[in-house]
Amino acid sequence: MSPTDFLQIILMAAAWGGSFLFLRMTVGEFGAVPLIAVRVSIAALALLPGILLNPLWRNQFRENFFRLLLLGVLSAALPFSLFAHATLYVTAGFASIINATAPLFTAFLAWLWLRERPIVPRVAGLVIGFAGVVLLVGGVPSTQGGAWLAIAGAFLASFFYGMAANFVKTHLSGVHAWVTTGGSLIFAALLLLPLAFWQWPDKTPSMQSWLVVVLLAILCTSIPNIYYFRLVIRVGPTRAMVVAFLIPVFGMLWGALILDEVVTLPMLAGCSVILLGTALVGGSVSRRLR
Repeated sequence: MSPTDFLQIILMAAAWGGSFLFLRMTVGEFGAVPLIAVRVSIAALALLPGILLNPLWRNQFRENFFRLLLLGVLSAALPFSLFAHATLYVTAGFASIINATAPLFTAFLAWLWLRERPIVPRVAGLVIGFAGVVLLVGGVPSTQGGAWLAIAGAFLASFFYGMAANFVKTHLSGVHAWVTTGGSLIFAALLLLPLAFWQWPDKTPSMQSWLVVVLLAILCTSIPNIYYFRLVIRVGPTRAMVVAFLIPVFGMLWGALILDEVVTLPMLAGCSVILLGTALVGGSVSRRLR
């Protein structure tokens, strides 16, 4: 990867690490599905004018209608909602560590889907990464009822991220990243809005929460997703997903600094093992060893 790619990865990790903080700050007032419906709707509206004003992008949207619909389910509607629900029970830092398993799923699916050769360091990375997941679950910072089901849903969300990355590389590689991002968010919003009206909270969320959701939609969704999908197309899903290496660092950092969340030793241990496994899967460690 070029230095520019690396800088983009750091900025994306900082933004996406912050997204878990914003989820924790707002999900209690909105509820998981209404919060994500508002998030993707604002993000989609921010990108929609660009698609409408560009004839080439409009054509790409029409030609890939059903692909973008499926991508909206895999990359936004389902995983965003599952992670939002998880943050009702776990800290922002803990949720961001679960998100670090996404490269493991991405690499595994790439072997099956894109026929990437399963070299020994990457197989070792999968084993180590999932060992870290087991260690991480041993440090769940919550005993609330329903926490385990929410955590399982968060792991499923990471699996969906892996599916989405491979889907983009396979079926949307010729589509501009603005269209890929905007189209997926548009369909995610259309799918979630009916559920959001049904589950809308009785008490209107505060103005502060609305402002946080706007930041979540623009800074943590529409802008970084454009760069992410562009990176997926250029370097492949497995290498692009290395952004997840740094998300737990920022997730725990923002949660500790702003929400005074406790970072436990099992969380740090699980995070370290997961990062080692995902680094092996991405190939960065094996290249340095050679």
